[in-house]
Amino acid sequence: MRLTRDQVEAMSQKIIRGLIRDEVITADRPEAAIDLLAHVFTADLAAEDRLNEEVHELLKNYSEEISRGMVNYQELFRKVKSKLARDRKMVIS
Repeated sequence: MRLTRDQVEAMSQKIIRGLIRDEVITADRPEAAIDLLAHVFTADLAAEDRLNEEVHELLKNYSEEISRGMVNYQELFRKVKSKLARDRKMVIS
């Protein structure tokens, strides 16, 4: 699922403010913590986008087999993405 910048910001705010409220963390500047968490989320989403694009490029080599129904594109995409993510020690869902 693709998240907007506003969604990432809202999610980061909710997490940081919840952790502060529950006294799990303390923060003199909660906005800085929120910005940092939003940056981490955005970087992670960008890395997954790059991985998706790489998988699409790799699967172009199999377009003929896919168009003839010899290979299920979605299943192959998922398997290739999982393999590349594992090789790069990325955690994806």
